[in-house]
Amino acid sequence: MKKWMMSLAAVPAIVGSMGAAASAAEETVLLDGMKMSGEIRPRYEMADVKDNGRDTANAFTVRTRLAVEGTLLGLEGLTAKVGMTSVNNFGYNDYAPQDVTYDPILDPQQAILTEGYLAYTAADTTLLAGRSFVNLDDQRFVGTVGWRQMERAYNTVTVVNKSVEGVTLLGAWVYGYRGVNANPTTDTGSLLLHATYTAGKALSVTGFGYMLADIHDTYGLRASGALALDGVTLNYAASYAKQSDASLTYVLDDAPEIDAAYYDIALGANISGLIVGAEYEVLGDAESNSTKGFTTPLATLHKFQGWADVFLGRTAGSNNTGLADLSGTLGYATPGFGKVLGIYHKFDALSGVNKDLGSEFDVLYANSVPGVKDLAFLTKAAFYSKGDTGNDVTKVWAQLDYKFMVK
Repeated sequence: MKKWMMSLAAVPAIVGSMGAAASAAEETVLLDGMKMSGEIRPRYEMADVKDNGRDTANAFTVRTRLAVEGTLLGLEGLTAKVGMTSVNNFGYNDYAPQDVTYDPILDPQQAILTEGYLAYTAADTTLLAGRSFVNLDDQRFVGTVGWRQMERAYNTVTVVNKSVEGVTLLGAWVYGYRGVNANPTTDTGSLLLHATYTAGKALSVTGFGYMLADIHDTYGLRASGALALDGVTLNYAASYAKQSDASLTYVLDDAPEIDAAYYDIALGANISGLIVGAEYEVLGDAESNSTKGFTTPLATLHKFQGWADVFLGRTAGSNNTGLADLSGTLGYATPGFGKVLGIYHKFDALSGVNKDLGSEFDVLYANSVPGVKDLAFLTKAAFYSKGDTGNDVTKVWAQLDYKFMVK
């Protein structure tokens, strides 16, 4: 289960009023056991989409984070956190979306409140309220898009219960989200239901229901795990989900009819540092009399269907003809050497005239920077080759990532 860190959008006002009360009573400590955490992540990115009438984009951006958390007013079980994230660009002009004459790079300059929580834990239950980073399972359905410099943050009220050993129950009301691009907060009224049973490393089973307002309802199951056998670690994951019309409608009186399915199976192994894997993922096309195929608008989409992000629009909202993604992974990872990965994807539509959606090869190398604590280096590239339609795409990244915590 991911660590949940929630915040109230109104935290500054609340903290301010509490600070005044604390001044009146010197013995009251606003934040006890306070911790400060931060991150500095500079990145170079190049994006080149062939034959689209735009020039190649080159961007140098820096993500800066700073957050403070601790026990609120000395009350046991009551915690608070406030965090800001800013994205700044330096030394270039050839950058989109600011300049539409260049290929898009989705890291505009901005600064927002991304964290800060009020959370109360009693016995096996935690109540959390506010703005947070929310990642569920493999982020196929709900994620923060952490690869982009400005992650998506969710405004939620959440209850988490762990009364039964091995079982985690989560219910979250999402009333807004913001991040990735420079758009203002998107208001919504969506419900996330998530239940996980874990029986050690070998098996974790999740059932979920995500009711996204004015979009669709998704219900599904996921199983995953890992087995260690004489120096070989085998891992697997399998998911199935069904999507139907939205049960929560506020804006759309006549929401699109949806009847679509999703399934995914992944197998992998780590053999003394050698990494091999294969995966087949299908986002179904529109079935029966429906008008839309399977989509995942709140996913961390950069993790899926290749790092070139060619299919963002399709998998986020316009997947009418379906998408099948067959991929294979080969790599090597050991302490000191770091990690090198190569991933090949073959994409196909399930229906329609143009079924060949192309292929992609992605490569990555990541490692800690020797002699510098908490500093990591990463470089990766994506090479997409078009199918029956579209454009070839090349993207390249190089970044440093420094994280710190002060207690």
